[in-house]
Amino acid sequence: MRRRGRLDIINDILSIATDGAGKTAIVYHANLNFNRADVYIDLLLREGLLDLVDGPVVRYRTTEKGLEFLRAYRELRQVLEDSSGK
Repeated sequence: MRRRGRLDIINDILSIATDGAGKTAIVYHANLNFNRADVYIDLLLREGLLDLVDGPVVRYRTTEKGLEFLRAYRELRQVLEDSSGK
């Protein structure tokens, strides 16, 4: 099994948070520990790819900019897979 790169992890987090997700859901579904999740969540919040959702429980949601990242990332992955003959 190959190690995931930074962009793969970002893709996972943004995909999980598309409809809103708590930190625990992100940790479990993205297969991260809480410390590593905090680092990525902070980065994504700063860059405007992830947003905090108002409510009694802290939840994160992928922003429009984050959705654009997901589309571009998937297109790039498809191009790379097509060019490598997979």
